[in-house]
Amino acid sequence: MAHSLKDIAAALGAEAFGAVDLLVHGAAEPAAAGPDDLALAMTPAYGDALAKGNARVAVVWPGADWQAMGLEGVIIAPRARLAMSGLTQMLDPALPGKGISAHAVIDPSATIGENVVVGAFTVVGAGAIIGDECWIGDHVSIAAGVTVGSGSTLHAGVRLQRHVRLGHGVHLHPNVVIGGDGFSFVTAQPSNVEKARETLGEGATAVVDDPTWYRIHSLGGVVIGDDVEIGANSCVDAGTIRATKVGGGTKIDSLVQVGHNVIVGENCLLCAQAGVAGSTVIGDRVVVGGKAGIADNVTVGDDVVLGGGSVVLSNVPAGRVMMGYPATKMQTHIDSYKALRRLPRTLRDLAKR
Repeated sequence: MAHSLKDIAAALGAEAFGAVDLLVHGAAEPAAAGPDDLALAMTPAYGDALAKGNARVAVVWPGADWQAMGLEGVIIAPRARLAMSGLTQMLDPALPGKGISAHAVIDPSATIGENVVVGAFTVVGAGAIIGDECWIGDHVSIAAGVTVGSGSTLHAGVRLQRHVRLGHGVHLHPNVVIGGDGFSFVTAQPSNVEKARETLGEGATAVVDDPTWYRIHSLGGVVIGDDVEIGANSCVDAGTIRATKVGGGTKIDSLVQVGHNVIVGENCLLCAQAGVAGSTVIGDRVVVGGKAGIADNVTVGDDVVLGGGSVVLSNVPAGRVMMGYPATKMQTHIDSYKALRRLPRTLRDLAKR
């Protein structure tokens, strides 16, 4: 679908200049843009690339001399990534499908709202409730009694287990699993890992009489707040007795693990391959970098930022920026790293004395 430059600018809350009635059919990087594309040259770093493409119109940074670049029209975007959010939403085509596929299996006792799309080979269990305007892809399984809030999107392969409740506008990407059993096991006698925690690793491990790991079942389910988005192949495990919770507005990347009994606050960001162990509490607006890990039974305060690869082993006060393993304040980690880098030179200098 074609859009005029002025319509795009209006949707973004931005300003358009030049040939504002020109139509574009899509967006492209500057060097690859054709005459019907909107080139995305939102910072000066992309300015030179415009000459390599054939764009007539572009989104440019404030102060850009767009006429000297040979452009016929522009949109000025003071905050580039925010403009990208609105622009990509505007250009993204609607999800396909209409109504309920003849190949879906829906229990007669399930409640399906208005204007719901259900894909082929999707199964909806007894007593499940699907709100209005939901889009559910192929091969999705929704267990008995699950609630899916209105306006939610469940892509192919999503699995919602028992005792799961999704808020409104939840977006689950392919193969997300919500409500699987938590990783919770116990031995008849104290295990070696329990002894290691008590003694901080002092003493040797030993063979126990009964090495069997007895499974603790997860009965608590999961509650997901409004406007939560979870990336492909991520998992949120069910709580043992009470529900695992993810607060409204939180965004979770692909390949993230949220353990049983965890509470994640509102408007948090959990990046790829992050892991949150059981019974941890994460405050509001926390950012967890890629491959970061948070140990079980700790509390991370509001507005904390954890750098990529950080490992949190103890409570973190609100407002801290943390890095490293174990995670420490960012400046402390940087100072320690610098000192470690200087250590070989220091040792060489000492050896000469």
